Amino acid sequence: MKFQLETNRLKLRPFEKKDTVHIFELDSNPEVHKYLGNNPITTYKQAEDIIEFFEKQYNENGIGRLAAFEKESGDFIGWSGLKFNKGIEEELNGFTNFIDIGYRLLPKFWGKGYATESAITCLKFGFKQMKYDIIYGAAETDNIGSNKILQKIGLKYVNDFKFEGNNAKWYELKKTDYGC
Repeated sequence: MKFQLETNRLKLRPFEKKDTVHIFELDSNPEVHKYLGNNPITTYKQAEDIIEFFEKQYNENGIGRLAAFEKESGDFIGWSGLKFNKGIEEELNGFTNFIDIGYRLLPKFWGKGYATESAITCLKFGFKQMKYDIIYGAAETDNIGSNKILQKIGLKYVNDFKFEGNNAKWYELKKTDYGC
């Protein structure tokens, strides 16, 4: 996958091995993992494994989580992108083999509109370039910021469900509602 997406303030591109330090910074942060249902990573090997998973998504599905950088500063802010959740091992809310939208930012970049901005661009890519019929999203109920973002970018609330023992909300956006 050799492309990048851009917004007014951000560049999004596929992760590369050299981004291991960025993934480690992001995913070793307990604040970032507060609503993810898992523990922060503790080794660079785990960060490398995450990048390998992203690369597999790029190669097999033509999509994946994209490294996000501020255009002005060049600073890594986190990631945003689409993901193909494959099979029972990636089942969520009773769904298998579906596309979801996600974003994860370093705390110092929260509240700047970057997650919304990048997610809007990723939705556009999913519906217009990849021709998906529906894109899903989920967030733990207590993650008010993420729930607001999913609604702001146009996803519609569908139902509540349990994720890793926590309450979560499920959203969807159909291509017909997106305006394609």
